Amino acid sequence: MPQISQKKKDKIAEHILHYLFTISPSSTFTSTISEEVARDEEFTKSLLQDLKSKNLVVEINKNPEGTPYTKRQRWRLSDKAYSAYKDHQ
Repeated sequence: MPQISQKKKDKIAEHILHYLFTISPSSTFTSTISEEVARDEEFTKSLLQDLKSKNLVVEINKNPEGTPYTKRQRWRLSDKAYSAYKDHQ
């Protein structure tokens, strides 16, 4: 499988952030995000983990009732990232 350049990864990450901004303040699962950006779930998850380390997205590990997910994560845009996007709109 060919390597994806950092420039393309950054573009895909921007697309993910834009998608999360459009659905904000709600959150969505990794699988839904991967369908939106037309990428593999594992690749999307690695990009989301990278965005999480930069404090741009927040990982949600529990369902609305408070039960922890065992194999899934939901994601939402962090407050800091939402403010930055909103200022640029």
